[in-house]
Amino acid sequence: MNKLIIDGIEVTPDPSRTVLEIATELGIEIPTLCHYKALSPYGACRICVVEVIWKGESKLQTACTFPGWEGEIRTNSEMVKRARKLLLELYLARAPKSTEIRELAQKYGVEKTRMDPRANETAPQTAIGFRDPQKCINCGLCVRVCNDLMGIGAIGFEGRGHKRTVGTPFDQKSETCVVCGACAAVCLTKAINIKNISGLEPKPVLSEFNMGLQQRSSVYIPFPQAVPKVPVISEQSCMYFFNQHCRACEKFCGSNAIDFEPNEKKLELDIGAIVVATGFDQFNPEEKPELGYRDYVNVISGLEFERLISPSGPTGGEILIAGQKPKKVVLVHCVGSRDSTVGNPYCSRVCCMYLMKHAHLIKEKMPKAQVTAFYIDIRAFGKGYEEFYDRVRAEDVFFRRGSVSEIFKRRGTLIVKAEDTLTGEPVEEEADLVILGTGIVPRHDVTEMGRILKIVQSQDRFYLEAHPKLRPVDTFSEGVFLAGCCQAPKDIPDTVAQAKAAASSVAAILSKKKLTVPPIVAIVDEDVCAGCRSCEQVCEFKAHIFDENRMVMTINTILCKGCGNCVATCPSSAIRMNVYTNEQLLAELDSILKIIN
Repeated sequence: MNKLIIDGIEVTPDPSRTVLEIATELGIEIPTLCHYKALSPYGACRICVVEVIWKGESKLQTACTFPGWEGEIRTNSEMVKRARKLLLELYLARAPKSTEIRELAQKYGVEKTRMDPRANETAPQTAIGFRDPQKCINCGLCVRVCNDLMGIGAIGFEGRGHKRTVGTPFDQKSETCVVCGACAAVCLTKAINIKNISGLEPKPVLSEFNMGLQQRSSVYIPFPQAVPKVPVISEQSCMYFFNQHCRACEKFCGSNAIDFEPNEKKLELDIGAIVVATGFDQFNPEEKPELGYRDYVNVISGLEFERLISPSGPTGGEILIAGQKPKKVVLVHCVGSRDSTVGNPYCSRVCCMYLMKHAHLIKEKMPKAQVTAFYIDIRAFGKGYEEFYDRVRAEDVFFRRGSVSEIFKRRGTLIVKAEDTLTGEPVEEEADLVILGTGIVPRHDVTEMGRILKIVQSQDRFYLEAHPKLRPVDTFSEGVFLAGCCQAPKDIPDTVAQAKAAASSVAAILSKKKLTVPPIVAIVDEDVCAGCRSCEQVCEFKAHIFDENRMVMTINTILCKGCGNCVATCPSSAIRMNVYTNEQLLAELDSILKIIN
């Protein structure tokens, strides 16, 4: 008999795999409480027992450890059912508070146990109490993961036989525990309180794409529309990069695609033009502490609400705050915009419209919700924007002209305090959810990137264009162009238009065989130059190069843009422009006077 039969299904014997693996592949369900693919099987829970028939003899074996030899396997015979029922009765007595054990027992028709559950009430428990003895079945999976997989060794077994338990050395808080959460993650009965192992508060890894509203693992897909749509490994949270252990993902990946080696490369490229499209940062509402952001769970930013209401978001598109649907929603406009107290006197342009979109979606999903918007001025400047504003108002969204001064709680209710600037009276609005319309600010690394690319910043810290009307995508550095919100706050249509303009400017450069540069540059009179290097400090384009041998300043005419800052700065008047000299100006005046006369 050179064949393996599992529940009547004939397959090729494969001793390199276990019966559990083969049966799972065939779609045959075998319950187990201690099996973890990243660890070698050891059959501790014995719930996965199957009946093995070989040469007319029948016996019980754990499916997770029995190789797929030839013979016949029965996973749901009467012998197997009786064994599983007896085991489940034992586990019901051992872990009476475990929901998972009760559900599994009910599946096999076990409603109660004939064993005495009180015997476990005096079961040994560690002094630090990091596990619930009324839920723990002592399978040891947590110990094996901590020791064998993670290489930490913070917990282990104590005692033998019925006195066997899981604990830490000397029943003290563990100093080696790194609060990775692996022990709690693999515990099927939820018996472990990881905080009590070391006394440290576990810090979940939050999803950046979902604005911290949802946790993510160390191996994750950055966002649903990622291209290419492949997982990445976070070196900041992956245990392998911490102590060269774990590597559990390799065991689960059937295509052997896991690569822990760094794949970052430095490339040197010859380029003819650069388009800067580095985007923006969202204003941090914590800079306005009076608005209660981070203090109250139901005060969120507009971008957080964007993820909350998205079908791919943490709640599947349902508007839920602490598990409840809000009945009163308040929208606060201009948070971090048009506000000189935080250094942002400009308008972010997009806040009014995206808050209107949020109001529309709230009324669409919750028609009976009360929605109030506090605004300074409504700026609906784009095509169709004013019409959308009228549509939202018609949906029973109350727009109140007023500036919000404070958000606080009174007797458990969130209160939004503001001044109605039309009546001049203070008002207070109750809310279950407050959405802050946070504005657009320059990226945190905008200054560093500007130094690298020789781009000048305007007073609002965004990148400065060469001319606001005639050269809106050009910079003062030839061949470097701007697109999007790195230049100024703008909405999607304006961003697309500017991106196309930048692409056209790049094409105009790359299509030419030769390029000409303006001849307007600075010139240094080396006989007068004192080598003070003052001009070097004011040059935004790093065109000044100091000659250490002759102790004079020289100028790279390719980098120089002829701005004249160095001319005005030089204390010895050793620098001048090669154009607009006194002789040239006098000649121009002389020609004009001759024409007039």
